[in-house]
Amino acid sequence: MEDQPPPSTRRSKRGRPLKQPPKEIDTDVDMAEHESLPEDFEEARPVPKSKQNRANKGTAGATLKPTDQTLFETIKGNGKLIPHVVKLWVESYEKDPKSAMVELLTMLFEVCGAKFHDKRVLMHEINVNDVVVALVNYAKKSGEVECYQNSIKKEFKNLKENLESFWDNLVRECQHGPLFDKVLFEKCMKYIIALSCTPPRVYRQVASLMGLSLITSYITIANMLAVQRDITRRQLDGQKKKKSEGPRMKSLNIKLSDMHDKITLLEEMMGKIFTGLFVHHYRDLDPNIRMSCIESLGVWILSYPSIFLKDVYLKYLGWTLNDKYAGVRKSSIRALQNLYEMDDKVPSLGLFTERYSGRMIELADDIDVDVAVQAIGLVKQLIRHQFITGDELGNLYNLLTDDPPEIRHAIGALVYDHLIAKKFNSSESESRGENDNSSKVHLERMLRILDEFPPNPILTSCMIDDVWDYMEAMKDWKCIISMLLDENSLITNESKTNLVRLLCASVKKAVGEKIVPAIDNRKQYYNKTQKEVFENNKHDITIAMMESFPLLLQKFISDEAKVSLLVEIVLYMNLEFYSLKRQEQNFKNLLQLMKNAFFKHGDKEPLRGCVKAINFCCVESRGELQDVARNNLKEVEDLVIDKLESAIREVKAGGDEYSLLVNLRRLYELQLSKYVPIDKLYEDIVMVLRDVRNMEDEVVGLLLQNLYFDLAWSLKFVLDGESVSDASLKTLLSKRDTLLQELEYFVNLVTDESNEGDKSGSELGGRVCTMLAETWCLFRMTNFSKTGLERLGYRPNSYVLQKFQKLCQQQLNVSDEVEDDDVNKEETNRCAVLVGACKLIYTDVVPKDYLAPEIISHFVMHGTGVAEIVKNLITFLKKRKDDLADIFLEALKKAYHRHTVDNSGNDDMSSENLFSECKNLAVQLSRTYIGGARNKYKSEILKLVKDGIEYAFEDAPKHLSFLEAAVVHFAAKLPASDVLEIKKDVEKRTENVNKDENPNGWRPYCTFVEVLQEKGAKNEVFQIIKEGVSVKRQGRPQGKKLSYDHSSSEDEDSISTS
Repeated sequence: MEDQPPPSTRRSKRGRPLKQPPKEIDTDVDMAEHESLPEDFEEARPVPKSKQNRANKGTAGATLKPTDQTLFETIKGNGKLIPHVVKLWVESYEKDPKSAMVELLTMLFEVCGAKFHDKRVLMHEINVNDVVVALVNYAKKSGEVECYQNSIKKEFKNLKENLESFWDNLVRECQHGPLFDKVLFEKCMKYIIALSCTPPRVYRQVASLMGLSLITSYITIANMLAVQRDITRRQLDGQKKKKSEGPRMKSLNIKLSDMHDKITLLEEMMGKIFTGLFVHHYRDLDPNIRMSCIESLGVWILSYPSIFLKDVYLKYLGWTLNDKYAGVRKSSIRALQNLYEMDDKVPSLGLFTERYSGRMIELADDIDVDVAVQAIGLVKQLIRHQFITGDELGNLYNLLTDDPPEIRHAIGALVYDHLIAKKFNSSESESRGENDNSSKVHLERMLRILDEFPPNPILTSCMIDDVWDYMEAMKDWKCIISMLLDENSLITNESKTNLVRLLCASVKKAVGEKIVPAIDNRKQYYNKTQKEVFENNKHDITIAMMESFPLLLQKFISDEAKVSLLVEIVLYMNLEFYSLKRQEQNFKNLLQLMKNAFFKHGDKEPLRGCVKAINFCCVESRGELQDVARNNLKEVEDLVIDKLESAIREVKAGGDEYSLLVNLRRLYELQLSKYVPIDKLYEDIVMVLRDVRNMEDEVVGLLLQNLYFDLAWSLKFVLDGESVSDASLKTLLSKRDTLLQELEYFVNLVTDESNEGDKSGSELGGRVCTMLAETWCLFRMTNFSKTGLERLGYRPNSYVLQKFQKLCQQQLNVSDEVEDDDVNKEETNRCAVLVGACKLIYTDVVPKDYLAPEIISHFVMHGTGVAEIVKNLITFLKKRKDDLADIFLEALKKAYHRHTVDNSGNDDMSSENLFSECKNLAVQLSRTYIGGARNKYKSEILKLVKDGIEYAFEDAPKHLSFLEAAVVHFAAKLPASDVLEIKKDVEKRTENVNKDENPNGWRPYCTFVEVLQEKGAKNEVFQIIKEGVSVKRQGRPQGKKLSYDHSSSEDEDSISTS
C-alpha cells in the first residue's frame, strides 16, 4: 500500500486546493505519468466532496513527486518509485557529491532506527567510528530506538524488500560511474560494517541486511561484466587471428583490461563486507541475522561460484549445521540442497561432503520436524551423487515408524527412490537384471523390505503408509491379485501375508481411510475433489475385485491372518456394481465363502471381520442381492445357536470346553452389532454357569457377556416399543435379576481372600466389574422415573457396593510387572474397570465417596490411558462443585497407605517408588489449583492442608512423611499469611516433644517447616514487588526500550566448529 502523506505538504491531482495552503504544492506531474493519462483528464467532471476526500486518501502517495520525498520515505513507502528516486539521486550525486552523500547516510541511519540530528557533520571528512559511537551513545542515553524492520505498522510491511531493492537499484545505476570511484560505496560499506558491529540488535539487523544485499548486487554486476569480458576476449582473439594491429585491437585491449579491473574491484568490495560483516554475524546472537547470513551465502555460492564455491566459504554452511536454532540449521540445509542439485558444481564438493556428510545424516533425526524433513531430502541428494552408501543409512530407516508423519513420509520417499525404484543405482539394477520398472518388480522389492521387519502389523502399516504416495504399483490392484493367485510363484508364505497386508492397506488409503493411528484422533475432512477421487478409486477396486475376490478367499480361507485382512476389503467396495455388472453369482459365492470362513476360525480377528463384512453386504447391496445377504446372515445366526446348544450339552456331560468357547465367541461378535434371540438357550446358559463352576475364566466371562448383551437388547426393545406387555416386563426383570445374581456370585468369588492370589488380576475379574457397572447404569432409578416403568429401576445395596469397591481395588492394584505380551491386556483391563467405575459416579448410581478416591489415587501409576480417565473424572467433579478437598485427601491417604504397607515389607526399592508416586500424585492434584483457582478454592485448599496435618500427627512420627509427600504441595498454593499461620500451628504441636530421640522419624517434619518458612517469605517479598511494580506502571511506556547485546558474536559461541 502507498503511504498517505500529511495533508499540509501536497494535494491530490484531481482535488481542489485545501483551505489552508500547504507549504509546497505540486502543479505538475512527472512527464512519464502525464503521458499515460487520458486526454480528457483536465476536462474530467467535478467529483463530489465526499468522494473527492476518499480519492485524495487513496492517491496522495502516488501523486507526490519523488523529489519531494526523502530517501527513507521512499523506502518505507511505494516501492515502485525506488528506481526513479535512485536515478534522481545519482544525478544529484554527480552534481553535488557531499550533499547527496549526506542524504544517503541520513537514510542509512534512519532505516536502522537511529536518530542523527547534526547532519552538517557528515559534510566533512570525519571518522566513521566516531559517528557510529555517537549514534549508539545517544540511543543508549535516550533508551529508545525505532525498530522499523519488525514493526507491525502497515507502512513498514514492505520495508525489507524495498531496502534491498534500493541498494540493488543504486548499484545498477552506478555501474558506469560512482560504483568504481572508491568513494561512494567505500564510505557506505564502512558505515554499514561499523553499524553491524554495534550492541543494539536493531542496528545489527538492518546493517547486516544492507551489507548482504550489497554483495548480492555486486555479484549481479560482476556476472554482467564477466559476460562482456568473455565477448571482448573472443573479439580480441578474432583480431589476433587476423593479425591486425590497428586501433581496433588497442581499444579491445583497453576494454578488456578495464572490465578485468572492475571485476577485481568488485571482488575486493565483496571480500571487505564478507570479512567485516559476514564472518562476525554468521554466529550472531540474533538467530534472524544468522539465518540471513546463511541464506545469502547459499545464493552467492550458486550465482558466483568462481569465488564462493570453495571450502573456505563452504565451511560456514557445514558449521551452521550445528546451530542451536532450528531456522538456521534449516537455512543451511536448503542452501546445500540447492547446491547439490547443480550437477556441474558437485565435483567441487568432494572434500566438504566427506567432512560433513555424517552430520547431514544425523540431522535426519533432528528434534525439529521441518529440519529433519529437509535433511532427509539432502541425504537423497548425497545418495544420488553416490557420496554415501546404503550401509550408512541403517539408522535412518528406523525413522519409518517415527511419530511425526512428515518424517515418515520423507523417509518413505527416500526408500522408494533408493530401494524400490532404484533411481540412484541403475547400474546395480542392470547387473542383477532388474532394470524393469514394472509394478511386479517394484512390489517384489517392497516385499523384500517388509520381510525384514518384525511380524508386527503396525510396523508394516507404517511402512506402507510412508511409501504409498510415491509407489504407483500399490494401486495396481490387478497386478497384486495376480501375484497372490499365481500358483507357480516363488514368494514365501510370509511374503504373501505381507502382500495381503499391502493390498488391504492400499485399498484403505485409496478410499481415504487412515491405516496408521493418528495421535490427535481428529476427524479427517476432505474437499469435493478428493471425495471424487476416492469414489473413482472405489470403483476401480470393485471392478478389479469382483471376479477375483472369491478366488482369493477360496485360496486363503484356511489362513487366519490372510482371511482377516481380505474380508475387510469388502467394506471399501461399491457393492452396487455387482448388480449393474451382472455379477450376482460372484456376490453369492463371496457371501458363502465369508460364511465358511466364519465357521472355520474361532479367534477374534477373523470372526469380527466376517461379521462386519456380512453386515455391510446386508446394508449396502441392492435389490435381490440384499435379500440374499440378509438370508445368509440369518443362516449364520441359526447355525451359531445350534452349535452352541450342542456345545453346552457336551460340557454338561463332562466334555471339552473348546467348542463352547469358540461358539460363545461367535455369538459375542454377532451380538455386538445386532440382536440375536437366544431365548431357547437362555436357561441352558444359566444352568451351565451354576452347575459347572470349574470352567475356564474366558468361558465364564463369555457366558456372562452374552447374557448381558441379551438383557441390553431386550431392554432396548422394551423402551423403543409403543406398548409394553406385562409378560415382557416380567421376562426382562427375570433376566436382570438372574444376571445380577450370577455377577454378584462371581464378585464374591473373585474378592474372596482365599482366591485372591488366583483370580484377583484375571480377565474374569475385569469383565465382572465392567458388566456389573454397566448393568447398574442401564437400570438406574432415574432412567425410569415418570415413564410408567419404575419397577425396572434398581439400586444396589451397601453390601454389594462394598464388594464391588473391593473388586475395583484389586483390579487397579494389579502389578504392572508382567510379561511383555500381557502389558496391553492388563492396561486395557484396567482402563475398562476405571471407565465402568467412573460411569457409576457420573450417573449417581453410587456415592462418589465410594470410588472416586480409589480411582484418583491411581492417577500417576499406570500410564497415559489411566491418567486421561482420571483427568476427566476430576473435571466432572469440579463442574459439579463437589468438595474436592476431601476426595483428594482420601486419594492421597490411599496412595500413602500403599507406601507404608509396602515399607513394612522391607522392600526398599518398591517402597521408594511408591513414595515417589505419592509425591507425584500430590503434585498433579495440586495443579488443579493454579492461577485464579487459588483464590476461588482457597477454603478447600486450607481445609485439605489442615486435615492432612491432622492425619500426619495421628501417628507421629510414623506418618509424618505424609507432610513431605502430600501436604506441602498444597500448602504452597496458599497466601503467605495462611502459610505462616499453618507453620505456627505445626510448631505448636511439637513444643513438648523431644525430636532428638528419633531424628529420622522427625526429619520430614523439619523439612516441612523449612519449606513453609521459605514459601511464606517468598510470597511476602513477591507481594511487595508486585505492589511496587503496579505503582510504577501507572503510565504507559513510550516507544520501545533499546535492547543491548554487548557483543554481536564473541559473547556467545553458538556454532560448534569441531
